[in-house]
Amino acid sequence: MHYHLPVLLNECLDGLSINPEGTYVDVTYGGGGHSKEILNRLTTGKLYAFDQDADAHRNKSDSSNLTLIKHNFRFLKNFLRYYNAIPVDGILADLGVSSHQFDTKERGFSTRFDDAELDMRMNTKTGKDAAFIINNYNEQKLQNIFKEYGEIKNAKQLARALVESRTNHHISTVGELKSATKKQATKGKENKYYAQVFQALRIEVNEELKALKKMLSQSIDVLKPGGRLVVMSYHSLEDKLVKNLMKSGNLKGDIEQDFFGNKLSPFNMITKKPIAPTDNEVNSNPRARSAKLRIAEKV
Repeated sequence: MHYHLPVLLNECLDGLSINPEGTYVDVTYGGGGHSKEILNRLTTGKLYAFDQDADAHRNKSDSSNLTLIKHNFRFLKNFLRYYNAIPVDGILADLGVSSHQFDTKERGFSTRFDDAELDMRMNTKTGKDAAFIINNYNEQKLQNIFKEYGEIKNAKQLARALVESRTNHHISTVGELKSATKKQATKGKENKYYAQVFQALRIEVNEELKALKKMLSQSIDVLKPGGRLVVMSYHSLEDKLVKNLMKSGNLKGDIEQDFFGNKLSPFNMITKKPIAPTDNEVNSNPRARSAKLRIAEKV
């Protein structure tokens, strides 16, 4: 099965600076593209990977060096402690949705399949799906989600349109959502608008930013000195959190200083500016287009 083409593969592996006998974590196993390359570079080393999606586990590598954990990466520290794997030499996070998830109609992640159910759950066994949010959240809560997570300028009008539409008809498919909001979509840029709407819903459904904040904060305790944190984000909300943590050691980006005015941070930034994919990579894998890779080393 062609599951997912790993983005910035060589750059991620170079960023991890792999020790063949080291301990590494891939917090977003997905199609296993990055993980398999890490495993190829290990001898006696270990890789612990996280993915709550059952489809990812059906795609598991049979390497004896791999432990694949069926949980969200927000539980990073708990499970690494359980496996007695702390401290680790490197953590990799590819925060994008996998190609497999986008291309599987039943998952409801893509705007392409009008008859698909509005699900969007990474873990299909638990939690509320996108249809529940659309049909049950009040107008103010919907507006906040679209404004904060989708950065949608007319979030108020969008929320109102959905509330008005659902009073007449339960919104359960991608096509029904697009139909209910077509007057709000920017003319000529409908696809981009719907992508922002879907991003906002997906973040809310999976509590993505809450989970990311927890994982990033725990990474400081989990990494050994000299260990690398390698994170690839796909929108500004994620990238800002990653940048803040790597720069300052906290999610707000507040720089602390010692008595002499020296900056106090648990990380050295390896990348002053984020690494972006080449034109060639974007041409062969359009989903790499918005990727930003940042790398830091624990002091």
